[in-house]
Amino acid sequence: MHMALDEVLLQQVMSGQRPPTMRLWRWIERALVIGSHQSVMNEVDLAAAEDLGFVITRRMSGGGAMLCEPDRTITYSMYLPDSIVAGISFRKSYALLDGWAVRAFNELGVPASYREINDIISPRGKIGGAAQARRRGFVLHHTTMAHSMDVELLPRLIRLGRERLAERGVRSAEKSVSPLSWFTSLSCDEVARKLHAYFTREFNASDAEVSRAELEMARRLVESKYSRDDWINRLP
Repeated sequence: MHMALDEVLLQQVMSGQRPPTMRLWRWIERALVIGSHQSVMNEVDLAAAEDLGFVITRRMSGGGAMLCEPDRTITYSMYLPDSIVAGISFRKSYALLDGWAVRAFNELGVPASYREINDIISPRGKIGGAAQARRRGFVLHHTTMAHSMDVELLPRLIRLGRERLAERGVRSAEKSVSPLSWFTSLSCDEVARKLHAYFTREFNASDAEVSRAELEMARRLVESKYSRDDWINRLP
């Protein structure tokens, strides 16, 4: 549903049905989210995912596999005209669009910074990673951050460094992870509220809801695309 909402809300911004939007969202089940150009076969240990109760899904944007859990993961998506990143290289656009989150973390006392191309990091490793999709003059940019994580899960679930099983597909990079909870006593909910407040203040943003019509469009897209094996298991 979250993958479908990203596509729907991007289309809504592209068509002028809603203004540029940031959606801050949470997870209700364990999920492994792979990038649009990846192969499930190469990236995911399917037996471990089943044993540990992780749903596998594919997003419309690029990048590597992400491990997401309820009350332990925070994600935000931005749906924007590409005029916001005009004159900036693709590589530099990630740091620009995630800069506000880095500043928000610094305000909370988290020693966050940015590492090209697409990582929010601490001195101890990766806090979160971003991915993008570009469509006809518009940008979907989203970033997934670990509030807390059992770092031992990553090598069990994601086939980092293991033999390639399919010739095609971008491989995930092997990087050490440092969840936010290593640096703050704030809960996942509290950090999300702080991010919301910081974004609202920095960009003079106003709150809005996902409409019933948008939710219904997303539900239809789940049925026709995002829940289907031919989408999730496709070879790029």
